[in-house]
Amino acid sequence: MKIGIQGVRLRRAAGVVVTTGAVLASGALYAAPAQAAAPVPPVVAKGGFVMNNANGKTLYTKGGDIRRSTGSTTKIMTAKVVLAQKNLNLNSTVTIQKAYSDYIVSKNASSARLIVGDKVTVRQLLYGLMLPSGCDAAYALADKFGTGSTRSARVKSFISKMNADAKKLGLKNTHFDSFDGIGNGNNYSTPRDLTKIASSAMKNATFRSIVKTKKYTAKTKTRTGGTRTMAPWVNTNNLLSSYSGTIGVKTGSGPTAKYCLVFAATRNGRTVVGTVLASSSSAQREKDAKALMNYAFGKI
Repeated sequence: MKIGIQGVRLRRAAGVVVTTGAVLASGALYAAPAQAAAPVPPVVAKGGFVMNNANGKTLYTKGGDIRRSTGSTTKIMTAKVVLAQKNLNLNSTVTIQKAYSDYIVSKNASSARLIVGDKVTVRQLLYGLMLPSGCDAAYALADKFGTGSTRSARVKSFISKMNADAKKLGLKNTHFDSFDGIGNGNNYSTPRDLTKIASSAMKNATFRSIVKTKKYTAKTKTRTGGTRTMAPWVNTNNLLSSYSGTIGVKTGSGPTAKYCLVFAATRNGRTVVGTVLASSSSAQREKDAKALMNYAFGKI
């Protein structure tokens, strides 16, 4: 019986189908089902960023390069500049000036409640800066580590050091005009830049120790030579108690900045660092940060 060309083609096609089916049935070829992409975290903050601290790889960004007011997260750079000083003596003392107290009253600023006339060590000032977010501690450190013959000149010099450090890190969207985040309209950064600042600061062992501390009690020297035990300074970063693996770093807030949080956490030897800027409340910034960390740990 003669078979037309079309019939031969049909039989060959059928043979291919049968052969392919047999191979699939035998398990020689197997197409694994595609994994579902991790859901994008629900971040309320206007700006968000998180990265793998080991290699700097971006894991999430939302307005990551948009400049925003940073509030007291600025103090990360304040601490970083202090800790970078040559021949730094953490036990050297600073006498608390009335100007520092007057400043926090005039600005209605967060305070470490430092007492005028007390002698406070640089180490204690760093705890007062980073835990209760003391603007008086920030002022004292800027006055101590700036250069110049007047307090105004020393503060200006210190802020210049902050900007020089940002430039050294290659940050093009960051500028400081204050030592504490209470700026004059020209104090800004981005989620990406703040994350890089924090990552760099976390290389310093003293900084790491401070920002993971939940509570610290300073014993200062009074002007009469006695000892004063300060009320405990409590860290404003609640993630230290509410998110497993949190190792820092700093909260911030303000009328323009809204609610900010720079965070870092380590799990199973992996560390993520990130930032949320302009969230809607202190509770929401923590929710945003947790969502970003959960997402990040799922990607590395």
